[in-house]
Amino acid sequence: MATETSARNVAPRVDMPCQAPAERRRNFREVALGYTGEMAAAEAARCLQCKRPTCVKGCPVEVPIRDFIREVAAGDLEKAYRIIRAANSLPAVCGRVCPQEHQCEGKCILKAKGQPVAIGRLERFVADSHLAACETAPGACPPAPGPRAAGRVACIGSGPASLTCAGVCAAAGLEVDVYEALHEAGGVLVYGIPAFRLPKDVVAAEIAGLRELGVSFHLNHVGGRTVDVAELRESHDAVFIGVGAGLPVFLGVPGENLVGVFSANEYLTRINLGRAYGFPEYDTPSFPGRHVTVFGAGNVAMDAARTALRMGAESVHVVYRRTRAEMPARGEEIEHAEEEGVQFALLSAPVRFNGDEQSRLVSVTLQTMELGEADASGRRRPVPVEGAVRDLATDLAIVALGTRSNPILLDATPDLARTERGYIQADPETGETSIPGVFAGGDIVTGAATVILAMGAGRRAGQEIVRRLGA
Repeated sequence: MATETSARNVAPRVDMPCQAPAERRRNFREVALGYTGEMAAAEAARCLQCKRPTCVKGCPVEVPIRDFIREVAAGDLEKAYRIIRAANSLPAVCGRVCPQEHQCEGKCILKAKGQPVAIGRLERFVADSHLAACETAPGACPPAPGPRAAGRVACIGSGPASLTCAGVCAAAGLEVDVYEALHEAGGVLVYGIPAFRLPKDVVAAEIAGLRELGVSFHLNHVGGRTVDVAELRESHDAVFIGVGAGLPVFLGVPGENLVGVFSANEYLTRINLGRAYGFPEYDTPSFPGRHVTVFGAGNVAMDAARTALRMGAESVHVVYRRTRAEMPARGEEIEHAEEEGVQFALLSAPVRFNGDEQSRLVSVTLQTMELGEADASGRRRPVPVEGAVRDLATDLAIVALGTRSNPILLDATPDLARTERGYIQADPETGETSIPGVFAGGDIVTGAATVILAMGAGRRAGQEIVRRLGA
């Protein structure tokens, strides 16, 4: 393990260059510009190369972090990529959207100084360098050969859990069919996360890599409707369910059916998957909002608020019933939102939405809150301050309070055991469900979580499938 003295002498963390706030708040180009080669080498040199790297314990897919960073420092980026890719099917995605500060970087020994190695930024740099090299010289980056297995696997959904499971199985030589309900593969990576945080060409490139491994994608196939678990189980040796949890949760306050009140799912899907930001070049219209209010304080809420700014809003407020210290969004996303002009109405909760004669939203009534005693989760419960209400003008409200399981596939598969919360019950070690040979992972098992946790579940299930089919 690195010594305290060596940790004390490490250079400061290399900052990530970004678009200026005044510029980026009006475009959908990626905010973070990425490291240059010199920056990446300098950041990699900060790694202490610990004998027992604690950072790996924080990675749900167990990337050999110390080893790939060593190769970045040595200048061998292709070797660094191979090290990452052996564990992570979507490194260019993870390097951008994973909450590294709570995972790998949170376990870095330099965290004690507040300056952990920028593992996510280095992963992004390595993945982007690889993709750029492959684009420059098509055919120069063939899939790495691996052990061969015989069998056929179906993955329902094409979000991070299914893509990871598909990658693990395909790398072992299995035939893999991925069934996606929408017209574009990627799941939440394409319909949920905005391009300024995760460019769609990056997702497309990662999916292209899976196609090169032999994965077949079948679009416009709805799990529980046009594809059935029982039928897929008959035609495949194993089935993985990774359909996510895409049913939005609403506030349950009066006026929520007014024109101008959206779930974050619908709003972001219109903008991202429907490319409404390019209207009229694309046919999907967006709902124009001059004064936008977003309810919630997670990453989805930050995505919705920052998207509304880019769609031309004059003002955007994020309403949250607790304080900033309790906001679940990544610190970086909150900071970026603030820099771009998003305003925060903290310790506030909606009481009702107010409309005009045409049932169009014109304002929301907010109740001022204060933090009381801790609840069962250990967090202080927000309680109303008597008589403290106010109206906030808004013509577009976006509810970003989370999601729950969509019942379409579950109702069509009655033999699939569910938890008390309505999610699929699966073995935490293997991902196998109550139906032998049928596996599940990601948000449909855990409820709404992170991309990397979904990938970890997909990887475990994929490894178990490969093991059973003889690789």
